[in-house]
Amino acid sequence: MKLALVLILSGLLVVTVLTKKEDNTIMEQTKNKSDMKQELYTFLTFQKNDAEEAMNFYISLFENSRIITLNRWGKEGPGTEGTIMHATFELNGKQFMCSDSPPVHNWDFSPAVSIYVDCKNEEEVDRLYSKLSENGQVAMPLDNYGFSRRFGWVIDRFGISWQLNLQ
Repeated sequence: MKLALVLILSGLLVVTVLTKKEDNTIMEQTKNKSDMKQELYTFLTFQKNDAEEAMNFYISLFENSRIITLNRWGKEGPGTEGTIMHATFELNGKQFMCSDSPPVHNWDFSPAVSIYVDCKNEEEVDRLYSKLSENGQVAMPLDNYGFSRRFGWVIDRFGISWQLNLQ
């Protein structure tokens, strides 16, 4: 059995985990926020209420992918009811976050920032290239550009930029 205690003391987050072992002894582990590993995530802000469609599309393309958390806007929220307020998902074990932004900003996704995928074989790079470029744009068609034996750069139908590489 595990019990986690979370305390905020003088503005310092402290987490203590008590674990009861099979021999009924208690093991204690305490960490403060400064001891915890900093996490970095890619956060995708969608402005056309299509975050859930995009997230499900991406999950369908990659192995070891799933939705971890999903919170929706309610009637009282500034976002459209039922759209994603915040979601966390994994693509092949890598965590991403996304939301449907209530305010429409004067910016959108840029190909200057892209998701880079090292593909394991030609079938995978061809499949991902085909699916991600469908109803999107091709920035660089699949080819040997000298730095890779097979590389393609696409912008999918949601505006997300993908670099697909096969060494």
